[in-house]
Amino acid sequence: MAERSRFPLLIVLPSLICALLAFVVYPATGNSPLKPPLGLPPLPYTSLDPAKVQLGKLLFFDRRLSFNNTMSCGMCHLPTEAFASTQGETAIGIEGQSLPRNAPSLLNVAYQKLLFLDGREPDIDTQPWSPILSSIEMASPSVGYTIARIRDLPNYENLFHKAFGDRGLDMETVGEAIAEYEKSLLSGNSRFDRWKYGGEEAALTQQEKQGFALFVGKAGCSGCHLVGEHDALFTDFKFHATGIGYKASAMAPPPSYQVELEAGVMTKVEEKDLRTVSERKHNDIGRFAITLNSEDRWAYKTPSLRNVALTYPYMHDGSLRTLENVVDFYNAGGIDFDGKSPQLHPLNLSKEEKASLVAFLKTLTGDQKATLAPPTGSCLAPASDHDANAMRDRQC
Repeated sequence: MAERSRFPLLIVLPSLICALLAFVVYPATGNSPLKPPLGLPPLPYTSLDPAKVQLGKLLFFDRRLSFNNTMSCGMCHLPTEAFASTQGETAIGIEGQSLPRNAPSLLNVAYQKLLFLDGREPDIDTQPWSPILSSIEMASPSVGYTIARIRDLPNYENLFHKAFGDRGLDMETVGEAIAEYEKSLLSGNSRFDRWKYGGEEAALTQQEKQGFALFVGKAGCSGCHLVGEHDALFTDFKFHATGIGYKASAMAPPPSYQVELEAGVMTKVEEKDLRTVSERKHNDIGRFAITLNSEDRWAYKTPSLRNVALTYPYMHDGSLRTLENVVDFYNAGGIDFDGKSPQLHPLNLSKEEKASLVAFLKTLTGDQKATLAPPTGSCLAPASDHDANAMRDRQC
């Protein structure tokens, strides 16, 4: 298969975040105990606060938190794309800059022990500040600048008081509100779950069952993408080096690329010519940048495979476009270098076995489909005193 173009995606249409379908979610209600969907382990929290969830949702989709009012969390984590971004190999940041990594799905993020592909953030409540302050993502110049901007926006202080009482609006409550919303994004009860944990024998085809047998057997996928007796998050939460990061950083690029101009129309572009019009690629050394442990060079966190059919392209840099590409990559044993994970080796899968493995992976899509339109702004920016009174009547 021809390699994909390295041209950065320069334009992201704002309308993308106005999508109507999403994979969500079991809404939280007061202090009622929350039961996870079939296939997920017990939740790491007992309840969610609806006022905080709603406030966090508003902040998550509000582009005014970015320096130039163009970027929000929801621009890289789109509801219609399983809260990931499938428009390019890597996500797009402020002013069209290509970010160094593929945007992972936020579904089931509440279970993550370390955030980001390099695991640099241990707390979901403080994680939102990283993209807000990143010069290539939302580019806010400081925490104080962001707090002042939110305070100047209509009605936010009222919403923070409603959600947090006397604590009000500050650095901690901004992070907690966004995190509360993200914790509500749960996805389970897939066809696999109904077969494995729900006893529905007919939920999977024979080919898909054969794929699962390969997944936990010959292919060895479950060595990193764990499957338990009662639930499965399909990750070990650890960091592994497959060689893809090494290849991008340390190996010479190919002399030319096949670039897709439009569907089915390809052209050849020389590397030397492509360099003159492309952004300089970020040097990404993975987990090593956090630990300074040489064993962590070009190692990245094991992603969950839930909804994996929806969260293409794959790997930390989005360099593998399809599930078939991913299976071929692991079938070959990854890319050899002296730090490659010892768990990777050639698998010698047949064509039929690879097809069965892909078929199984497609059974991991959750069945939660609900309308989750981003906020319209009606609770945030009254155009008149009449609108402001209406907002109070709605208890926005």
